[in-house]
Amino acid sequence: MKTGKHAISLIALLIFTMVIIQGCTQQSAQQSQNKDVILATTTSTQDSGLLDILIPEFEKKTGYTVKPIAVGTGAALAMGEKGEADVLLVHAPEDEKKLVDSGVGINYELVMHNDFIIVGPGNDPAGIKGSKTVDAFNKIAENKATFISRGDDSGTHKKEISIWKAAGVKPEGSWYQESGSGMGQTLTIASEKQGYTLTDRATYLAQKKNINLEILLEGDKTLLNIYHVMQVNPDKFSKVNKDGGKAFVEFMTAPETQKIIEDFGKDKYGEPLFFPDAGKSEEELGN
Repeated sequence: MKTGKHAISLIALLIFTMVIIQGCTQQSAQQSQNKDVILATTTSTQDSGLLDILIPEFEKKTGYTVKPIAVGTGAALAMGEKGEADVLLVHAPEDEKKLVDSGVGINYELVMHNDFIIVGPGNDPAGIKGSKTVDAFNKIAENKATFISRGDDSGTHKKEISIWKAAGVKPEGSWYQESGSGMGQTLTIASEKQGYTLTDRATYLAQKKNINLEILLEGDKTLLNIYHVMQVNPDKFSKVNKDGGKAFVEFMTAPETQKIIEDFGKDKYGEPLFFPDAGKSEEELGN
């Protein structure tokens, strides 16, 4: 009888051990599968060089590997809607909030801002210097001066479209051309064609030495450019890396990272390319 009890105990112990081993193996595999963090973002964070600084720092601190996909804000938001990214870093607040309201975007945090500027040839053929933004777009259209649009549903393109709408202009004709590419490439095309374009300041400063365009309009309140980070909701998409996305949001809003953002570009361009805003509201920025 005693021997029988021992046998049953031994079998139970073996089963328990096997379950533990199996569980550990599954957990280890799961952890391994979640090592990658897919970041969908606007091209300005890549073209400006900011991601080249932030991603290695994040990977060093967390052990995750970031796979950045710089496609423009519209495409990045679309990736989020399909659960094809773990975390988004974008700059079109109006469209971002739709994603948050739908429950797809969570842990939505303000990260930083800079501003949009209008650049063009130094001789300013449309005479936009000193104008308000909407008036400048009207002058460009009236003079049929070459304007290079990104035409890619990016955050910059969305801002451009909103300005044309405010100006009451439907941009079309040979003077209005779409690059269908990121900000860096669009600046290059605008420079080659000596046309005007709307750009974020960071990418312009990063590309300035390679192009022949000048800042012709800046400082208008309507040209504020705000960046947010958000997780893609893992409750809606089972393959989303919940922990990795959360870690990236926390990293972007941490004081140490905000300091990196504050200093980025000062040594090379004599001024910061972005201004850190974690913990602030859009209203505080004047939006």
